Amino acid sequence: MFSPQGPSLRELAVQALSSVEHGYDLLAPKFDHTPFRTPDRVLDAVAETLAPLGPFGDGLDVCCGTGAGLRVLEPLCRSGVTGVDFSGGMLEAARKETAGSALPSGDVHWVQADVRAMPFTAAFDLAVSFGAFGHFLPSERPGLFAGVRRSLRPGGLFAFPIGAPPPVTSPWHWMLAGFDAGMRVRNLLWRPPFVMYYRTFPLAAVLRDLRRAGFDAGSVPLEGFGRRADGSPRCRLVLARRPDSL
Repeated sequence: MFSPQGPSLRELAVQALSSVEHGYDLLAPKFDHTPFRTPDRVLDAVAETLAPLGPFGDGLDVCCGTGAGLRVLEPLCRSGVTGVDFSGGMLEAARKETAGSALPSGDVHWVQADVRAMPFTAAFDLAVSFGAFGHFLPSERPGLFAGVRRSLRPGGLFAFPIGAPPPVTSPWHWMLAGFDAGMRVRNLLWRPPFVMYYRTFPLAAVLRDLRRAGFDAGSVPLEGFGRRADGSPRCRLVLARRPDSL
């Protein structure tokens, strides 16, 4: 649909009528040929902003998908990188895609797990995530953030980009609102549910939940994406630090 190498409309429809996990298993071989893969421009902007805060030891990509976050973590992390995702298909694609990583052999690991029950304790110095938070309901955020905090060593950093919502005058506002409404109807009428919403991750609520999970949280503009008419950044990088004390 998006390119000759991408999924067809029929394949996307089958994915949308599946569970989140099975849907991404189906999509995995063609995922990098869709707009759903985080653009390199975003990855590079995040890496550039994080570079002065490093270097870091071990890095974690939360909901790693096919491994795009390695582009950020690889130059910043001295010890190793781990990607965690619940889709076995996405992890298999990640293994194939990153087989030529510049990190020493054995220092890139892929773990299949539900990030709502993170299987790590004080193991990482930097955690990142890209484009996955629409798959979590607002009620699930506190537990997700608490699991990331538990996975970080004292002083560890959790970072992820978040875009400003389009203004109500923008066609994108209504497109995203329509998508979310359609997804809610789909989940009322069809099982298993497929959780994917674009308007359930507002910055103020996210910062509040990070702080409640025990992070020192704030954000910085990603200036390469410009500013809106009111002067606010089009995109920010959320920076959540686990305090040094346990």
